[in-house]
Amino acid sequence: MKHIRQLDMLTKKFELLARDLGFDNLAICDAEVRFDKKTYVDWIEKKFNGSMAYLEKNIGMRLEPKRIRPSTNSIICVTANYLTKSLSEMMNELQNNKKGYISNYATGRDYHKIIRKQLVKLAKKIEEEIGPSGYRVFTDSAPIYEKPLASYAGLGWIGKNTLLINKAAGSFFFLGEIFTDLKLPAKSNKIADLCGTCTNCIDICPTGAIVAPYKLDSRKCISYLTIESKDSIPIEFREKIGNRIFGCDDCQIFCPWNKYANIKDKNIFAAASELDNQTLENLFTLDEIDFKKLTAGTALRRINYDQWIRNLAVAIGNSQPNINLLDTLKKRLKYPDESVREHIEWAIKKQYGKINSRVNGLER
Repeated sequence: MKHIRQLDMLTKKFELLARDLGFDNLAICDAEVRFDKKTYVDWIEKKFNGSMAYLEKNIGMRLEPKRIRPSTNSIICVTANYLTKSLSEMMNELQNNKKGYISNYATGRDYHKIIRKQLVKLAKKIEEEIGPSGYRVFTDSAPIYEKPLASYAGLGWIGKNTLLINKAAGSFFFLGEIFTDLKLPAKSNKIADLCGTCTNCIDICPTGAIVAPYKLDSRKCISYLTIESKDSIPIEFREKIGNRIFGCDDCQIFCPWNKYANIKDKNIFAAASELDNQTLENLFTLDEIDFKKLTAGTALRRINYDQWIRNLAVAIGNSQPNINLLDTLKKRLKYPDESVREHIEWAIKKQYGKINSRVNGLER
């Protein structure tokens, strides 16, 4: 009994150390976990991963995390809240088609470097408490099945939108892991699925990407279409994308559990640029050098300049009829990339159609 109390105290100590470094929740699990192969392989076989071919590799490592680092005895999983706006603010931005909507996680500082840096600090502080050991830190890196792993550790459940949901914190958070040689007090605190009969995320998805509860077809997902895919955006999805120029938060905004998501006063991912104050026209007219300056230090650098112009052209095509925007589009008609140019031409036709409809309406 005394030993159990000591282990619990140790875990509490780690949680406090993690919070001091900007993390919100911490859980520890053993490294022997194995995940269901059939579910993952079935998803791949249906081509739901789209052009993300890397998800077809190292499947054994994804399903058995210990294979990534064989000396690992324990895995420390953490969450880091990135919410910088209220849900109502995000909904208002989705309605403002003079501006481009950027997924909430991307307007702030790029989480990859920040979380890795903080995880290393946490690992070293844990070593100070217990003793030196080998470890390796991860965040959205290496073939790690992150959400199921965090769920196994007890940080939440996988929702119908395929995201990890925490009862007290919602889902607006990043995940990180420390694979350590230390044998730490591990608990397999499987959290019950609390989605219940709710289907908000499925019903609200603009492109119907959540094809069934807990099943996402990435090829239809706006986050995939505007970030991961470098190909032409299928015409049938362009109007549905609306003003979203980088990612999509709809399945989180309308999730009832995110009413518990809090905006942190001291958020280590606080906005690092002036992206929120830019109109679609301003963003579309940026040259590549200014694009790189504006997006420096943010996750927006995951896309290249061609994708940036492609996404903005679609958003402008979906905006209200505007002669100035139409002229702005025309100035890009000689864009060097043929695929991007096709999106610009599509947007011009959309703008022409709306302007003509307005004029004809006034004439009648």
